Amino acid sequence: MRFLLIEDNADLALSVSERLKLDGHAVDWASSLEQAHSCASGIDYDLILLDIMLPDGNGQDFLNTQRQSNRDTPVIVMTAQNSVSDRVALLDSGADDYVTKPFDFAELEARCRAVLRRRGGSVKNTIQFADIEVDLLSATIRIGDETRNLRNRELRLLEILLSTPDRLFSKAHLVDRLFSYSEDPSENAIEVYVGRLRKKLKGSRARIETVRGIGYRMHSE
Repeated sequence: MRFLLIEDNADLALSVSERLKLDGHAVDWASSLEQAHSCASGIDYDLILLDIMLPDGNGQDFLNTQRQSNRDTPVIVMTAQNSVSDRVALLDSGADDYVTKPFDFAELEARCRAVLRRRGGSVKNTIQFADIEVDLLSATIRIGDETRNLRNRELRLLEILLSTPDRLFSKAHLVDRLFSYSEDPSENAIEVYVGRLRKKLKGSRARIETVRGIGYRMHSE
């Protein structure tokens, strides 16, 4: 998944980014409202983590702009404001959830997972397709009685492909979803991860089909 982190504290932003990257997510960092608007205008993010007190304005203005523009990207607000009225105002403005600073990284990760599950219409941490079961928490695939481990980016790629079976995903789209601006990978990186996933899916009815010159889609045999 690709996240936008809007936070002016460089140390906190680095810590949050590194923690999320360990889970296989790509993270773009904006330290101001101006940068945030620039990023959000060009990328379709899976989740936005939003600080409220920013050097060039209030993060709630960014949230209001997103919702008034009918952009429904999930937003988790990271705020030092802990009064009930402040939290109610943020939720009423369109925030999907919030964490109060200082927060535990494990809590932030859990809230991200919960919001993304709701976004996908699921309340579980598992995905079932054909004869496989993917556990998003343990990063494993279960095929019959066998469990196989996934690396974080393999898990995120599989999650994307399984989000809409039979949908064709271009290589460019997958690069955009899996990598941040700072990584600048080639589309060959997607071929590498697809090759690894195919090995992990061997023996199952789940197949990653290549559409030559375009991209990939997941289907069941």
